[in-house]
Amino acid sequence: MKIEFNNLYTHFVFTTLRRETIIPVKSRERIEKYITGIINHNGCQLYAIYANADHLHFLTSRSPNMDEETLATIIANSSTKFINENNLCNFHFEWQESCSAFSVSKADVDKVCKYILNQPKHHKKHTFQEENDAFIKFYQKTLKPK
Repeated sequence: MKIEFNNLYTHFVFTTLRRETIIPVKSRERIEKYITGIINHNGCQLYAIYANADHLHFLTSRSPNMDEETLATIIANSSTKFINENNLCNFHFEWQESCSAFSVSKADVDKVCKYILNQPKHHKKHTFQEENDAFIKFYQKTLKPK
């Protein structure tokens, strides 16, 4: 059945392989712009993005014919290739094989955008591990269907 109206906001968190701090500050904006283009090209809309040295946050609204796993795979594969072809990191770049995707209500979109854009200040007080543990606790980690 065709979905005529939708409200599908997702907060994604990607981490670098082994959580290595390999995304240099000088490459952050170029990587963010490239990922923005990938998202827009796939019928989705980006609301906020921030690339930290070892992880990436972004909030999108998804097309109803684009599930989280497909979008994440497209972004991971395309951005990995782009980063490596353009030597944007000092070492071979890879994302971890899995990421996090959290649903966001329309009422919380502004709050999540502010959170994502405030990453430098946030990580002066909290490590990525603390941040990740808080997300899992808040969103109550769900199991994949068997």
